Amino acid sequence: MLGGRGEPMLRKFQRVARHVRRQRRLLAVIVLLTLAYSGLAALQPWPLKLLVDHALGDVSLPALAGLDAGELVLAAAGAYLLLFAVQACFDSVLAYCWTRSGQSMVFDLATEMFDKLQRASLLAQQRRTVGDSLSRLTGDSYCLYSLTSGLLVGPAQQLTTLVAVGSVAWQLEPSLTVLTFALAPVLALSARFFGSRIKQVAKQGRVVQAELTSLVHQTLGAIPVVQSFNRAELNVALFHSKTDAAVALAGQSQLVSASYGLINTAVLATGHGVVLYYGAERVLAGSLTVGSLLVFVAYLRTLQGAVRGLLGTWGEVKSAEASLDRVLEVLDAPDEVADAPDAIDLPRSGERGSLVLESVCLDSVRFGYEPERAVLDGVSLSLRPGERVALVGSTGSGKSTLAGLVPRFFDPWQGTVMVNGVDVRHVKLASLRAEISLVLQETFLLPLSVAENIAYGRPGATRAEIVAAAKAANAHDFIEQLPQGYDTLLGERGATLSGGQRQRLTIARAILKDAPILILDEPTSALDAVTERQVMEALERLMAGRTTLVIAHRLSTIRRADRIVTLDQGRIVETGTHDELIAREGPYRRFYLAQSPAAAEGGAP
Repeated sequence: MLGGRGEPMLRKFQRVARHVRRQRRLLAVIVLLTLAYSGLAALQPWPLKLLVDHALGDVSLPALAGLDAGELVLAAAGAYLLLFAVQACFDSVLAYCWTRSGQSMVFDLATEMFDKLQRASLLAQQRRTVGDSLSRLTGDSYCLYSLTSGLLVGPAQQLTTLVAVGSVAWQLEPSLTVLTFALAPVLALSARFFGSRIKQVAKQGRVVQAELTSLVHQTLGAIPVVQSFNRAELNVALFHSKTDAAVALAGQSQLVSASYGLINTAVLATGHGVVLYYGAERVLAGSLTVGSLLVFVAYLRTLQGAVRGLLGTWGEVKSAEASLDRVLEVLDAPDEVADAPDAIDLPRSGERGSLVLESVCLDSVRFGYEPERAVLDGVSLSLRPGERVALVGSTGSGKSTLAGLVPRFFDPWQGTVMVNGVDVRHVKLASLRAEISLVLQETFLLPLSVAENIAYGRPGATRAEIVAAAKAANAHDFIEQLPQGYDTLLGERGATLSGGQRQRLTIARAILKDAPILILDEPTSALDAVTERQVMEALERLMAGRTTLVIAHRLSTIRRADRIVTLDQGRIVETGTHDELIAREGPYRRFYLAQSPAAAEGGAP
């Protein structure tokens, strides 16, 4: 079941346990150290018995009969310090091994989630906010550390301690040992009762934290809009309301955890009191020495500490299970767009290994983002090799959706999308997308250097190739004027550049990739006339010899197309050249005249 809902916790843990198994060497060291640590815990109280019964008391010790009281005190103190020092060393090594292995498995899981998230289809990306994905990636992935500690390392350490110390305690005084464990069923019932409540509150808290992260991400990513519309105070109020919810849930979580801890403490204290009372009665009756009682009390504390550790671990496990459910929701999400088992590479030939273009064809395609609401309805369109086809139509007519089907950002409900007569669903995604370049209206630049942004599609490109692409995109001159030229680091989304400069960098990136299929999605819609001219010159160089699909509203882009396709409400309503469509007096002519008042007044295109 998606997200592991209703699935036993151990089974859910097994589904991510491969990351734990990769750390098996360090975990084996942890187990061995834990066994040794438990042995030391069983020995630690005995110097106290030596001191009380034999050094300070009158109980003889034949094995050390030659030592006087002062020497016995010194021996007891030395043994205690030695055990303490060895135990401290074990603590340090255990902490190092556990931190190293725990962090490694967490980052392995986070890497798997990151890979899954970035490969998800655009449709899947739209269903989840970036903030929510960040919260799951950076916060929920830590659940593996908590679960491994709570289900493997912690119980192994605590149970080993219980067995080792309990066995020695049984040899020392069986009746007191039975009393020590008599209240264990009550503790088990407490863990069962509070476990589900801890998980429920923890899951609600993770959701609120994700909403907070999403709000911050969305707000800081749209600062110009926030400031221009005076949204700062409203956003602070919204943030405050969500933090209030987070505080309330944190209080609930603390209340549930405190109640759980209070009951456990009360039960353990009751057991402690009963053992002390019964043990003191035995000492007064002369059937138990004071030293033996002190040793048993020390064992009692160790045993109760192990029990308390197990109970506390259970609470942490239930809290971490809420995060594990969110992790599994990511990992279990179906791959809506993935390589088919028999997927092939597109054929290549020529010196550069370019794709042999025969056609790009959409045949009777039907697709939508929501069930029963088609954005494209029965669309058929073929692009000949090297042909430029422009898509025009009103907003929401399906232009960008149609273009997104070619690189398989999503798959159609019905119909096929073909390249060279091969259904793209039978082509490996990496092979298909390697042959397609995109230049979008929104310029996606990363906070890397200018050169790295241009070479994003070809990381191995030489500096000479990068410079040549920049020159072809009319970007070289302004790049040279930047503080470090091609090595200048760009701000988030290239915010330190103008719109025209950002667009020319994306064109340079497409030129350097040198893919035979080109998709342009309104690349000049936000530019002024002068900048548009510079960008159009670069686009002309980019489109030369490539099969190009252009989505545009600007006449300067549309009129250069070999063929123009008009869409309306998800259907193709007319196709032809500019002159042919003007002569028909259909939707395209009305679109053209709306952008060209001079043509409307003159009565001709």
